[in-house]
Amino acid sequence: MLKNKTFGVYIHWPFCLSKCPYCDFNSHVRASIDVDLWEKNLLADLLSFHDKTSDKIVTSVFFGGGTPSLMPPKIVETLIHKITNSWTVSPDLEITLEANPTSVEEKNFSALAEVGVNRVSLGIQSLRENGLKFLGRTHSVEDAKKAIETARTKFDRYSLDLIYTRPHQTLEEWEQELEEAISLANGHLSLYQLTIEEGTPFFLSYHKGDFRLPTNDQSALLYEHTAEITRSHGYESYEISNYAKPGQESRHNMTYWLYHDYIGIGPGAHSRLTIDGEKYAIRRHRSPEKWVEDVSLKKDGTHEVRVISGKTKSEEFLMMGLRLKQGIDQREFTEQVGYSFSESTNTKKIHKLITENLLELSDTTLKATEEGRQRLDGILRYLFEAESPPSN
Repeated sequence: MLKNKTFGVYIHWPFCLSKCPYCDFNSHVRASIDVDLWEKNLLADLLSFHDKTSDKIVTSVFFGGGTPSLMPPKIVETLIHKITNSWTVSPDLEITLEANPTSVEEKNFSALAEVGVNRVSLGIQSLRENGLKFLGRTHSVEDAKKAIETARTKFDRYSLDLIYTRPHQTLEEWEQELEEAISLANGHLSLYQLTIEEGTPFFLSYHKGDFRLPTNDQSALLYEHTAEITRSHGYESYEISNYAKPGQESRHNMTYWLYHDYIGIGPGAHSRLTIDGEKYAIRRHRSPEKWVEDVSLKKDGTHEVRVISGKTKSEEFLMMGLRLKQGIDQREFTEQVGYSFSESTNTKKIHKLITENLLELSDTTLKATEEGRQRLDGILRYLFEAESPPSN
């Protein structure tokens, strides 16, 4: 399929039962929700994209949040039905829904599978009670294992999310936990190192000295062992934090990392959409109440629309593509950005990073080495920072 003729659909459900202390996503706790209003407005927001995308093929749908497994299955069904009846969809359409392993949400699994969800991403986060307590999770290890077993029987595919490099976590402890997770998995794992995000409760606690994280060297060692252990079980580290057996990669997330088109609906959702040869960045209002107000008034929750410049396209393509083990295809880069790779990048800086064994360049691809993927934030800062003018 031609990349600009396909797209993914992201649907944001912003509500959670409680806010985790590490989370900086657009998630909110509300005492009550007008379910009928939210169904109506999500549908309207979805259809506002139809005229711009009616000639394109939907390859994936992703319900994220927040906690979309708390969505009434009726809303999920309505949205899936509208997508499959309003657009052409690929024969192997991937429909993923993020879920937490609480008993309340597990009860929804059968209904969600019946309405078309064929993949769930389970936010296990830890298989240790002390880890769950530290992360502010409301489920237990037993809840997690029950949810995994239910997912195994209800869905074609499922993924497990875990967070490591937690305070006081030793290499041996993580190896044991990871081996257990692999024994419960079904071909895909998302394994994230704990990061401290500004504006979260953890940010305040960390800077008050309430806990400490592993050093950079310790985190690097844990990352390297994670790759070795998953590889020994047939999992490929296809993206910095994602590991999959062949054919089990997240098709929706690959849309982001390959810099292909996608639309986002719901509060705070982002889109990257090619229209008449131009790539647009589109953003919905972040506040659930403001988004509801706007969609109710004008059938569209758009807050900002802008054409992405060649320079920004180049930076976004590099930022996403270097996360992938396969790296960036130079020909596709040129097609997407509109300029050749050498015209759009600082080749002097690229070659410096190659000599430091952080990047690899061939006639067809640019990719980060294993060491480079661990240091990608620093690599990108270096590539994107403006050159200092020469001194007189």
